[in-house]
Amino acid sequence: MVKKVEKIEKKPVKKKEEAESFRGIVRIAGKDVKGEKTLQRSLSAVRGIGHTLAMVAASIIQKELSIDPKSRVGDLTEDQIEKIDQVLYTLHERDVPKYLLNRRTDFNSGTDRHVIMNDLIFENTQDVERDKKAYSWTGFRHTFGQKVRGQKTRNTGRTGMAVGVLRKAIIAAQGGAVAGAKPGAAPAAGAAPAAAGKPAEKAPAAKPAAKTAEKK
Repeated sequence: MVKKVEKIEKKPVKKKEEAESFRGIVRIAGKDVKGEKTLQRSLSAVRGIGHTLAMVAASIIQKELSIDPKSRVGDLTEDQIEKIDQVLYTLHERDVPKYLLNRRTDFNSGTDRHVIMNDLIFENTQDVERDKKAYSWTGFRHTFGQKVRGQKTRNTGRTGMAVGVLRKAIIAAQGGAVAGAKPGAAPAAGAAPAAAGKPAEKAPAAKPAAKTAEKK
């Protein structure tokens, strides 16, 4: 006898009830972050803050603000978010190793700084424009849109369209159209005119017939 296998009904899993104060999207230093992410992971989403610097910044925030780096961002209050922003915009004034800062010995101020988000984009743009005006080698490469750091450009970094391939395709299409055209038909628009042949030679004139001998 074959025994019937009874199906075991799975009990529905109850979702954890979120607190009323939980927010799905949180804005940290001008960057929208999902509220489900931890504080340390969300810091690395900010432009100008990498994985290592995010760990250092999270430890500073924990010491100064008593916020756990593993806490969810969506559970933080507005006041806590504002204080975190102040820390992120003044990282160079905190106990951060110098090699983690992105503006060491700044060109304008001569001091060690760290900029993030739109400030970082503005500073990078100014650096490129300064090189262009100085007409240095890097500025020369930036001007023509080429690679700057000594990379090879044989295969990659090409700009523009492959004009030679398009010309070959157009010429081949025009040649097929001319070959398929009927004799006497008008040439297609844009087709190259047919090469003129040599003029036909005239046939030699026929000799006059010999006169018949007169009868005596």
